Parts: sequence; C-alpha cells; structure tokens
Amino acid sequence: MKTMKKKQNKKGTRHSSLIMRWVSIVTLTITVSFILFSAVIYSVVSQQSLVQQKGISRNVVTSLDQRLQPISSELQISNVIPALSPSTRRVLQGNPAISQKNYSNNAFNDDLISSISNPDINVAVYNKHNEVVFANGDSSPNFHEFHDNYKIEKVHQNGRAVLMTYQKVRLNRNGKITGYIIVANQMSYYNSLMKNLLKWMIGISIVAIIVFIGIAFIIVRNIVNPIKEMSKVAHKVNENPTSDVRIRDFHRNDEVEELATSFNKMLDRMQGYIDQQKEFVGDVSHELRTPVAVIEGHLNMLERWGKDDPEILNESLKASLQEAKRMQHLIQEMLDLTRAEQIDVQYPNAVTRVSEVLGRVVNNMAMVHKDFSIQLDIDDLPADTEIQIYQGHLEQILVILIDNGIKYSTDRKQINVSADLFDNEVHIIVQDFGEGISKENQSKIFNRFYRVDKARTRERGGNGLGLSIAQKLVTSYHGTISVDSVEGQGSQFKITFPALSKREAKKLKKRSSKIEKM
Repeated sequence: MKTMKKKQNKKGTRHSSLIMRWVSIVTLTITVSFILFSAVIYSVVSQQSLVQQKGISRNVVTSLDQRLQPISSELQISNVIPALSPSTRRVLQGNPAISQKNYSNNAFNDDLISSISNPDINVAVYNKHNEVVFANGDSSPNFHEFHDNYKIEKVHQNGRAVLMTYQKVRLNRNGKITGYIIVANQMSYYNSLMKNLLKWMIGISIVAIIVFIGIAFIIVRNIVNPIKEMSKVAHKVNENPTSDVRIRDFHRNDEVEELATSFNKMLDRMQGYIDQQKEFVGDVSHELRTPVAVIEGHLNMLERWGKDDPEILNESLKASLQEAKRMQHLIQEMLDLTRAEQIDVQYPNAVTRVSEVLGRVVNNMAMVHKDFSIQLDIDDLPADTEIQIYQGHLEQILVILIDNGIKYSTDRKQINVSADLFDNEVHIIVQDFGEGISKENQSKIFNRFYRVDKARTRERGGNGLGLSIAQKLVTSYHGTISVDSVEGQGSQFKITFPALSKREAKKLKKRSSKIEKM
C-alpha cells in the first residue's frame, strides 16, 4: 500500500511539475514580450517628449543669439543688457513684463519674454573670458568647453534629467566669436511625465503579469489535464493489455480531441489484435485436437501391432496423411481469416474493376469444374465500374461462394453469377440450386467453424471457415453480404459494395502509386 501511495504521489508531483513548467514557460514568454513592449512605448514617449523639450531650448538659444549677434565687440554686461528688449530688462529687474503704459503698444510680442520667463529655463551668457554677463536666475548653468558651434545634450543632475544647450555667439559680418550662450532646461514636465509613466507601466506590468499567469495556468491546465488523463489510461492499459478502459470524449473539437480519438482507435485496434490472437489460438487448438488425436491413435496402433499388417499400415498412413492435409488447409484458412481482419492496414487504396474479375473467376471455375454450368450475367453492369477492394480478395470471395455452391449442389449442377449497378452500389449475386439452408441456420453460417451438417461437411473437406473469411473480407471493404435460401431449392448470396466515382478511383490510385514508389 505504501509503495502504491508513493507511486501515486510521484505521478501527481510529475503532473503538477509539468503544469508548472508549462505555466512558467508561457508566463516567461508573455512577461518578456510585455516588458519589451513597455520598453518600446516608454522609449517612444521619452523620445517624443525630449524632441519637444529640445525645440523649446533651441527657440530660447535662437532668440538670444539673434539679439546678441548685432553686438560688434566682445560681450559685456554693458552691451548685452541694452541689446535685450525693454520688456526683458523689466523682467530682470523683477517688474512685470508688460507695463500698463506699453500694453496698448503690443509689447508682449517680444518672444524672448515667454522663453526666459519659463521657470524650467536657466539662461546664462558668457563672454570669451568665461564670465557671466547675463543670467535669468540665481544660479547660472556652468560653462564647459565645446568644439562645435552648437551642442545639445541630456545630463542627469540630482536624479533628474536636464537638457543642456550650448551656442557660440558670432558677429554677423565676419563670424568672430564674441561670447557663449548656455541654456539649462530643467524639463519638469518631461521628468514628471516619465516618472509617472514608469510608475504606471510597472503597476500595469505587475497586474498584467499576474493576470497572464492566471490565464496561462487555466489554458495550460486545460491542455495538460486531458494529457494527464491519456497518460493514466495508457498506464492502465500497460498494466492490463486486455483492459477495456478508454479516454472519455472531451467535447473540445481541437487537436487534443483528435489525439484522444486516435488513441482510442489505436487501443481498439490493439484490443482487436489481442482478441484475434486469443480466438485464433483457441479455435486452432479446438479444431486441431481431433486430427491430432486421429494421427496419434493410428501411430500408437502401428507402434503396438499394426506395422506388421500391410493392410492396417496402408490404411493408417492414408488416414494420417488425410488428417495432415486437413490440418494444413485449416491453418491456411485461419491465417486467411486473420489477414481479412487487417485489410484497412494492408490495402487501404486498392481499386478493382468488377467486370474483369467476375469474368476471370467464372472462366477459371468453369474450367476446373467441367461438370457444372457456371453462367455469368453482367449486362446491367457498366464495364468501367470500380470498387475499393484488392482484386485478389474479390477473387477469393467469389471463389469461396462459387465453391460453396458447388459443394452443396444436388441434381441441378448449375451456378449463376450476376452483377449490376443500382443507386451507386454494385450488387453481386451468386446463386446455386442445391440443398438450401434452413431459416434457423441462415443467421449462423457466417460464424467460425459453423457447419450445418458436420458429418457431411467433413466428407466434402470443409472446415466451416470459408463463409467467415468471405464475410470478413466484404465487411473490411465497407460492403455487406447476405443470404436468401430455401431448403431443397438452393441459396442466393448477395454482396454489395459502394461504387467509386472516377474522381475517387483516380485519387486512390494516385495514393497507391505514391506508396509503391516509397
């Protein structure tokens, strides 16, 4: 009991670990994808916002440069301040940018006012000696050497992103450097936006990952649970190959359902093979018991005293050889019966033209049994009619039925074979005028080893397997076989097969040729 519990615990752990492994893989994939997506969104928003901030800084630098370029000498406080507009001077002095006196003159058109009034913008103008000659705040952006005429870069100060812009001031007439403009954009909106965006993305990511884990767990469990059930069924069948346990219908209409159906079909086929093997062994053991006993009896008799009597010796040898031949015939029929149950595996794409096989079999049987009149009527059967069956098997079915009619014929030695096409089905009839079969026995004649009159059948060399083989062959090719008989008047066996259209026959032949080439 402890061992069984340990095994069950191990199986449960294995299944749980399988689910968790799949959940981990799916979750990791979704998480990485979501993080990459979030990173792309964050980067795009950051770049767009940064472009906007760069435009603001560039506008400030451009406005200052336009005001300072006309100065003909090196930048100094004395020449920089007058170059700025009166409104700018008022702002620097702490007064309103627009006075009541100048309001009517539209003084607010000075675009520099709006630029340097921005609390995020720190402006500093340096002369060639790195001295501040103009600033719009208490703290001035530090000066750093730069080689190009214009430079803009993002730096981090006190955990915040700051956009630094550097511009050389040159004279209009000769391009000589007179000073430097430095603008530090604190980008409060940008920093706040990116901080809040990062918080939201982290929060959404955590929630999304949790949701994804839950969804992944449900999806994976929905996939793994049927596989677990299949595994349990496989273990049970492995422990007991004769078990009839099967996988239930999952009602999924997907690949898992298709796999379960295929698995059940495989188990049914395997069970059928096991049953065939048992039935074969049981039938052969039962049927061989009599001939083996007969041979053994004759040999014992010869060993004791019969070998000295030529007549007894000759009789015993003949009887033993006869029983040996019957055993050989029986084993061959049993093998034929077993093969007949595996037709769909051996000949899945075989196609046969019915009229050709009927004509050949009737001619051959008429040649062998010259004392019988075997007639063929196929006027109502189109010459190109084809059915899905291996031609050797159709021949075998016809030979069994004709031979059966010959064995049980009486005074009227005639066999009629006819065929027609009706309602897209091929009907083949083999009729004899012999002893006939009673109503009671008509439902049993297709059973294995069943003989209406066992004594008379043995005399005719029958084992009761011919009609069983014929029935197995017919049903394996999706056909039907039936009998209609009246005692003392004869029997009529009717076989029905679905007729193939030209398109279906062509498709099957194409598949068959591909398999042969492989």
